Amino acid sequence: MKMLNQVKITFAGRSVNEGFARAALAAFLVQLDPTVPQLADMKTAVSEAVTNCIVHAYPDKIGPITMTAAIYEGGIVRITITDRGIGIPDIAKAMEPMFTTGDAEERAGLGFAVMQSFMDKVKVSSTPGRGTRVTLTKRLDARA
Repeated sequence: MKMLNQVKITFAGRSVNEGFARAALAAFLVQLDPTVPQLADMKTAVSEAVTNCIVHAYPDKIGPITMTAAIYEGGIVRITITDRGIGIPDIAKAMEPMFTTGDAEERAGLGFAVMQSFMDKVKVSSTPGRGTRVTLTKRLDARA
């Protein structure tokens, strides 16, 4: 699969930067002329991934979050969100709907489920104490 274009940005794990990540992704993807629903799906998935970093990866500090977006032949978009936070000890458990390590009063535990519902593929890798990488993949269908 041949890469056609790529962008990589690193920003502080602050709540205000979740919107920045969504906007930066949208600006990069404009070159594919995505439909509004396609763009909304990817922005929502990125929002969930970045929010997970802010809330869970860095619970007691502000750390770096890196977003890489790449466009491949055939309209395939791959977005990777990486942090250097506390990591996830049990990925399978963390991906279960309704599971949260945060305050159950404030968190629904649906972040990964939301990502999976909007993207074709979601891959999570993590090492406790070293961080997490979430890779989101979506094929944009050509417009008729």
